[in-house]
Amino acid sequence: MNYQLNAGRRSKWRHIVQNPFLYVMAVPGLLFFLVFSYLPIYGIMIAFKDYDFAKGITGSDWVGFRNFDYFFTSDDFWIILRNTLMLNVLFIVFTTAAAVLIALMFNEIRNKYFKRISQSLIFLPYFMSWIVIGMIVQSLFGGEEPMINVWLHNIGMEPVNWMFESKLWPYILTVIRVWQGAGYLSIIFLASITGIPEDLYEAARIDGASKLQIVTRITLPLLVPTIMIMTLLAVGKIFNGDFAMIYAIIGDNSMLYPTTDVIDTFVFRSMRQLHDFGMSSAVGLFQSIMGLIFVIAANWVTRRVSKESALF
Repeated sequence: MNYQLNAGRRSKWRHIVQNPFLYVMAVPGLLFFLVFSYLPIYGIMIAFKDYDFAKGITGSDWVGFRNFDYFFTSDDFWIILRNTLMLNVLFIVFTTAAAVLIALMFNEIRNKYFKRISQSLIFLPYFMSWIVIGMIVQSLFGGEEPMINVWLHNIGMEPVNWMFESKLWPYILTVIRVWQGAGYLSIIFLASITGIPEDLYEAARIDGASKLQIVTRITLPLLVPTIMIMTLLAVGKIFNGDFAMIYAIIGDNSMLYPTTDVIDTFVFRSMRQLHDFGMSSAVGLFQSIMGLIFVIAANWVTRRVSKESALF
């Protein structure tokens, strides 16, 4: 047994010595995660302390779970939790479906000039600031005479007071999110599609398969592992509301809070009033733990269905 362990260690060291540049290339990535993912874990202590700038993290007094009470005993806790989960589920489902559809369409386009132009147009929203997107949304739905209402009037429909109709905004936010993120996500799916061996397509064409049959019986089944991995990664952030998006579009419009107020916007407003870092750290810790639990659960379900599609 000892002989096998020693042989295994020698083999690993030999691999490192034989491929030094391969391991040097991994150093920046390891440093990134060390600095931005592991060192900040030290700050978790703030969630259990009555944080005081003068005393610092280690010098502040311990308060147990008191910082968590503020969030869990809030009257709006279940509404905020429901909104966060509902919006994230809508974003994940529709953005992934749209990205897969876009990738399939790009894969079928043979004119390279049209393909490049259409790709650039679809990717463009991802590189736009949420502030700019928020201003566009305000011009469409806000003000005394929203542009959408002008269009509705032109086709003979009644205008809608968009900024007071909270039940419509989960759908509006979903459309905005799909428009902004589906093009970028489609790059990953398109790369996965181009990696499918051409022999499979040739064999299907020789057998007389139609384009629809090739897509449903070859492309989509082989794309499932990539879709599952991207979905699992998104599930890890399902308790994190997209603060930049929600706040840039909704702002402080309390009429829309019943369906758009998420954990991050709730914490932001509380921070502006209370200036308590312990409470915001407690909520952040809660989001991270719940995200980890959801990823493990989703990965377990994925392993039961398809081991190749699971993350671990």
